[in-house]
Amino acid sequence: MPASRLKSVLATVAVAATVLTLTATPAHAATYPGLEACPLTSATMKDPTNLQVGCVHSVTNGGSVTIGSNVVPLTNPITIQFGVYWPADAPVREFPDGSVANVYSTVPAAGGKTLVAKPLQVNIPGIANIIPGVTSVFAQVELAGTITDFVPLATGENIPVFALPIKLHLYNALFGLKCYIGSDSTPIRLNPTTGTTNPPAPNQPVTGDYGDITIEPDPNGFETLGVGFTDATLVDNAYSVPKANGCGLIPGSLDALINLAFGLPSAAGKNAVVFSGNNTSFALSPSLDDLTQALAH
Repeated sequence: MPASRLKSVLATVAVAATVLTLTATPAHAATYPGLEACPLTSATMKDPTNLQVGCVHSVTNGGSVTIGSNVVPLTNPITIQFGVYWPADAPVREFPDGSVANVYSTVPAAGGKTLVAKPLQVNIPGIANIIPGVTSVFAQVELAGTITDFVPLATGENIPVFALPIKLHLYNALFGLKCYIGSDSTPIRLNPTTGTTNPPAPNQPVTGDYGDITIEPDPNGFETLGVGFTDATLVDNAYSVPKANGCGLIPGSLDALINLAFGLPSAAGKNAVVFSGNNTSFALSPSLDDLTQALAH
């Protein structure tokens, strides 16, 4: 489905969802998979000036992260979940065809579960992996700031769906407890898209896939709209990767060695991320009370 057609369908269904609140009788319970951690009670979500509020739950089941010549398969699921709101100033993003889409701000998930991922085992270049955790590194993906610029209708467009700042926490018997690639002040800034990237050389443009789309008005008559994206692929190959920091039993003593081994810093145009097998649930409503009731049924 072309992105322009997707926008048209979403607009039509949004109107239908409003009509449904006036005509529908209660039906079977609505299901919004994985949205239990949505921060419905946060003060930001409760702000009465918000024009819309919603919840997002996204699971990536495969793909890879490339830093220079080092490719790390994503062998464990990565879950990203958060609340969203469209503030009173109604920010939008304009697409090349002249159409626009809402730009949502995000609210961290309840219980610090905005990003949930198991550590990945990473081989150390030039060293045979004989004892995991000693002759290899375990890398934990962690948030390094707030997810911003969430544009769900960027699906199929050549712009990011959101901006994701991360850092990699490296674990090894010799690395100490505070060894990172990236930090809160100098994160790895990912801008994944389901469209086509525009990276600096030597990387070449790559294209994602928005997968299969489902759009469902709430079956119990609430104004909440449920949108699902199944088996999507998001890509970004235009980001840079900063130096390691805090590594070694004496913090910082192994930074130079790790930078040499992994080719850090790694300039934009030499790195890539692929989030494949991505399944996303998105519930959206003009009212927090309506959203809360819809998720509870």
